[in-house]
Parts: sequence; C-alpha cells; structure tokens
Amino acid sequence: MHNKKIVFIPITFLAILVLSGLLLVTTSTPAQAQTFGTGPWTSQFFNSPNFQNPIPGATPTYTIISFNWGTGFPTDAGGIPVSGVPADNFSAQFNSTQTFNAGTYTFTMNADDAASLYINNVQVMAITTAGSQSVQVVLPGGAVTMRIDYTEFAGTASLSLSWVDQTGGGGGSATAGPTFTNAPPTRTPLPAIPAGALTATVIRTSTLNVREAPSTGGRVLGRILRGQTYAVVGRNEEATWFLLQLSGFQAWAYGYYLFINGNEFNAPISSSTSLFGLAGMPDTGVRGLAESVMRLRQGPSVATTQIGRVTWGDQFPIVGRTADGYWLQIVWKGTVGWIYAPYVRIVAGDYNNLPIR
Repeated sequence: MHNKKIVFIPITFLAILVLSGLLLVTTSTPAQAQTFGTGPWTSQFFNSPNFQNPIPGATPTYTIISFNWGTGFPTDAGGIPVSGVPADNFSAQFNSTQTFNAGTYTFTMNADDAASLYINNVQVMAITTAGSQSVQVVLPGGAVTMRIDYTEFAGTASLSLSWVDQTGGGGGSATAGPTFTNAPPTRTPLPAIPAGALTATVIRTSTLNVREAPSTGGRVLGRILRGQTYAVVGRNEEATWFLLQLSGFQAWAYGYYLFINGNEFNAPISSSTSLFGLAGMPDTGVRGLAESVMRLRQGPSVATTQIGRVTWGDQFPIVGRTADGYWLQIVWKGTVGWIYAPYVRIVAGDYNNLPIR
C-alpha cells in the first residue's frame, strides 16, 4: 500500500499542501474575473465570540458571502437586522455546497475581525486579525462543501469570500476550462529524524492538531496524520504534551494521541512560551489567555498610547507585572506592551515568578 506523507505548515508561509483531495499552492496567479458563487449559504449566529450559545431563529440564508455591517447589527439578505444578534462579540457559521469543475481556483477572503475557511472539511485559510488572505486550491470537481467560521469582537464588522477559476471557467458553477482530474498530487516529505532520537507517532485519531502552546486553547499551526512519525524535541513538565519537529517549524501535540518510542520523560522540558517569540524579553514561563478583546498599551496606564489589540481567546507570554498587580507586561505578536490584568487568565507558569517592572 502506498502511504501518503503530508506535512502541514503555517498558512503564512509559502507552501504546498495535499489533503483530502485538495492541493493548496501559495503562488502568484494571473488576474481573472472573480465570482462570489451562486449559493445558497445557510447560517447560524451565536451570542458569543466562540461559537457557543446559538441564537434561536438567527439562521438567515444568503446567496453570496459579501457583507459590510460597519458598527451596526448584522443583517439578512434583505438588509434587515438578524433578530437577537448583538452588534459586537458574536460569531457565526456559514455553510454551502456548490458545484465546481475540476481545476485550480484562487479563493480570497476578507474579514474584520476573524474568520476561517474550510473546503471539504479542510481548513485552508485563517484570518486572526482584520485583513485579507488568498490561497490557491486544486479541486477534484463535483460537489464541494465550504464552511466559514466568523468572529466579530468590537468595532466594524465585514466578511467576504470570492474565487477565481485560474483554469478559465470563472468559478462558481464553472462550465469552461480544462480539467485535471487525473493530475498527480504534489507531496512534501516528512522531516528527517536524527538517529537515536525520541519519536512520536500519531495514533488514536486520523488527524491531529498541532498547536502554538501545550493546551487545547493554543492556536492551531497545522495538522498531522495517523501513522506519521516526528522527532520529539521537548515536553511539558507532566509529559502530557510534546513539542515536535515538523518541516521548518515546531509545534505542540497532545500526548494521548501519540505513541512515544521510548521513555517520554527523557525529552527535555520546554517552556510553554517557547514558540511565541519574546522580542528580547526574558522567558518567565508564564502564559496568559485573553478573556476579552483588550488594548495593548505602551505603558501600564490607560493614559498611554495604544500599540495593538489583543484578540479574545488568544494566548501570549507574560514577562512582567506592576507592583499592584493591575497591569501585565506581555509580548503580543512581536510587540512588548501592557494589558489590564483583570481580563487575563493565567494558564501556565507561576504568577509569583513575574518580575515587577
């Protein structure tokens, strides 16, 4: 039997990915006419930013995904506000099954604040802060399922999804252009494993998320498959999470789904903040989780300049605190700043180890 070997890498890198009949290629493509498809899209809105508390009856149907709700309430296809949905701190899921000719398509998604796109149950895009992303996908043709997980925290709200048929058909229910049903997939090899290294093999699940932090709240960096084996380069103190060497990056995986080929406690203990980047600050081993959307400030005061916005539910290393405990110094996406402590939950490390700054 031929074993397919697939390596997942963060979508922010140029990469090739094969999974479930999808080939993702982040390359430049010629400009062609885009389409928003033909729908329909079903929806479900939630009275929370984490897809909990579904709002009864908040299930409008849309022909296309192209919204700009500004600072107001989300509306249905007729422009009427969706009953029960707040203007801020909500989430929504949109689902559609549409017909595509086999071929290459460039999908582009714009979102404010955050959104993920799944095609045939594979995540192909993830916007974590307001912006736009594009990805090229080779589809096998026929019925294709699409799902968007959308989150609005505060301020303006918008979402759109469009695509271009790079093979000349125009997207949507395409009828023109060549097809590539029998085109061989492109595979990237698994990373080399040093001789004698402690290894982990995926078991008990067909697909396993690998994360930025050793917890289920950590941001997903990729996915690995049953039967794939990787070198173990670290563990948490309890040896329940393991840091794996993937192709060009490292990520954490939950040990329950791994077979370790030796004594798992022989792996060195790695800091839970090791993958976040510390911008030259010392690693305290303390990690926090934002329980609200928060302003990242230049100093420990609301009077100082805002230098960023921390996303609800994301994690980050904490490198210091004020003497009164009301402000925490963190590293957020390479920027050192301060956030208000009452809206932060400590999820790793000892708070008392934080230096007072």
